[in-house]
Amino acid sequence: LTMDEYTSGSDSDYAKYWIDWFLGTKGNEYFCEVDEEYILDRFNLTGLNTEVQFYSQALDMITDNLDENLDEEMRDAVERSARHLYGLIHARFIITTHGLTKMLEKFKKCDFGRCPRVLCHNHPLLPVALSDAPHTKSVKLFCCRCEDIYNPKSTRHASIDGAYFGCSFPHMLFQVYPQLVPPKTTDRYVPRIFGFKLHDVAKQHRYQDMTRQESHARIMAGIEGLPTTAAQSASRDGQQNNHKNKANEGNASVTESGAMADINN
Repeated sequence: LTMDEYTSGSDSDYAKYWIDWFLGTKGNEYFCEVDEEYILDRFNLTGLNTEVQFYSQALDMITDNLDENLDEEMRDAVERSARHLYGLIHARFIITTHGLTKMLEKFKKCDFGRCPRVLCHNHPLLPVALSDAPHTKSVKLFCCRCEDIYNPKSTRHASIDGAYFGCSFPHMLFQVYPQLVPPKTTDRYVPRIFGFKLHDVAKQHRYQDMTRQESHARIMAGIEGLPTTAAQSASRDGQQNNHKNKANEGNASVTESGAMADINN
């Protein structure tokens, strides 16, 4: 489909057709249709004018108010900006009530693919970003069963900016629809040799040996710093004991002299 096929009709029809053309382009299957009312509400677009080049023209292209007299080079630049603007609007729209509903339908149809992990049993995926900042990270796919992320299989999808979906979307979806969260699987791959599981005791012994070696190393490291400190402490204790012994001897002599004086009297 080309844009020329959508040039006829009313203004509102053209805005709808532009979105259909965008969604029909190969590689844009992850996107849902953003409501026209949402796009026309300028409050929803707050701050995007500083992030998108040719913002006004790009918005006019999406809403069918673009000047037709633009040269080809300028029109291509505006077209790229319109795609970027739609992606940023899309990231905001899909965490609204209506946006979550639309993405839920795509999730149920497995439009985002299935988890490549064998023990997740082909569980559907959801798009997620590693950063909300544009031009930082490409989109990834989140599996709520194993709670891990994966790269899209298609190179077309792998080149989509993650900021067009955001870091919060899949988790927001499961907060609104908690019944979609699958039970945590206890299935784990068990390594085997000729059908026999690896001996757990051997693994435990290796862990104990490693722990013992680490403990011994820490003890030895502490002992190396002890001799000087211990000698100083022993010396102080010896000096204190000598003083105590001398004091006791002095007290004993005074007592004995006093006793002798009483006897003489």
